[in-house]
Amino acid sequence: VQLQASGGGLVQAGGSLRLSCAASGRTFSSYAVGWFRQAPGKERESVAAFSWSGSATYYANSVKGRFTISRDNAKNTVYLQMNSLKPEDTAVYYCAVDRWSTGTVASRVDYWGKGTQVTVSS
Repeated sequence: VQLQASGGGLVQAGGSLRLSCAASGRTFSSYAVGWFRQAPGKERESVAAFSWSGSATYYANSVKGRFTISRDNAKNTVYLQMNSLKPEDTAVYYCAVDRWSTGTVASRVDYWGKGTQVTVSS
């Protein structure tokens, strides 16, 4: 599975961005798919994820109510809608596929996409 993330950029605090993660090579409709982020000097952390069945979603407490993960299986694409962005959301964002687990643990991720930079100015 190859993953291509896009949609990052520079935005002012309070603004919105939508990240996209397109998969090729194999459909990920039966896998857990997640978004992670890594800020300078910090560990990579889970932001949001879909369970392998697509019936359950996970959000980090820091983004609940502001971020929404969604997927379009027909396009083999997962999205992360980010609203009410804050400077502390600044990080490189990665999409990830986890074939056997929840999509929320970095050490269990099987495939990573290249990151996309999100910068939120105050």
